[in-house]
Amino acid sequence: MPRHPRLVAVATATAALTLIAAGPAAGGDPTVSDPRVVAHFDFAAGQNAENIALEPDGSADITFAFAHQVARVTTKGDTTILATLPEVPGAQTPVGGAVALGIARAHDGTLYVTYVTGKEETGVWRIAPGGGEPEQIGFFPADAFPNGLALDEKCGTLYTADTQLGTVWSLPVTGGTPTAWATGAALEPTEQIPFGANGLKIHDGAVWVSNTAHATLLRIPIGPGPDHAAGPIETRATGLTSIDDFTFTGHGDTVLAALNQVDKLELVRPDGTHKTVLTHADGLDNPTSAAVRAKTVYVNSAAFFNTLDPDPNLLLARISKNKN
Repeated sequence: MPRHPRLVAVATATAALTLIAAGPAAGGDPTVSDPRVVAHFDFAAGQNAENIALEPDGSADITFAFAHQVARVTTKGDTTILATLPEVPGAQTPVGGAVALGIARAHDGTLYVTYVTGKEETGVWRIAPGGGEPEQIGFFPADAFPNGLALDEKCGTLYTADTQLGTVWSLPVTGGTPTAWATGAALEPTEQIPFGANGLKIHDGAVWVSNTAHATLLRIPIGPGPDHAAGPIETRATGLTSIDDFTFTGHGDTVLAALNQVDKLELVRPDGTHKTVLTHADGLDNPTSAAVRAKTVYVNSAAFFNTLDPDPNLLLARISKNKN
């Protein structure tokens, strides 16, 4: 019997989506090469590698979804548990039990993590530099599903994508109750696929969000003034089947997106066309998120839907200088 029956049901529904053909190759595309898995994690222990934030030395801080832990993984694969979020008796979420999802890092090393429990512990938790006891700072509705997370340090604001309620929440870095910063049909799940807004990044004056149900990549401008209101939601790419989280390759709008259930890392160009750059054959097993530092791309795999030989892992590859 599959370990996560609800996720398997979602996978079946998502498989029905049609992936549009990738656009023609562009001369300015960065190239991804030399993929290698540097760390394998324990699926049975709930170490499904979900989200990622990078340290200055190149180590990766990774959330383990069902173990509700944060681990630091070096580029050589050495793994240390930094923190464990508290057990929540009777936790019930759309994917089963409690799950640790998004992660963001401040310049001083403070980590912020989204935790979904179906109870009052749902929200954003803070972990001091170097690890230790997590502290809840953001108190979300019990039925919220805060997923991808990003920190705008200039404005002292955290943004998170709510996969279940189809909302982008904003939260002061000091904590408290979140504000529904952006809503709308483009962020919502569908009846067939109950996973809407998922990954989230802040880039070039906007909040970018992926929507798993709609297979889209969205851009929401951050307005001027003290309230930084959300602008109109723009669709920047479509046909990204089972898109999870994503990252930018550089200062431009070229994106690397983790396509979870189809085991692909997809390069998405600024014009919305896209092509596959890594697959299951390279070591991907339900990839969930990606990050880029200099000439290295990091990809997490959670193995959520692999019922035969699950291999949650961290993969590194080389990425050429981005020209877009």
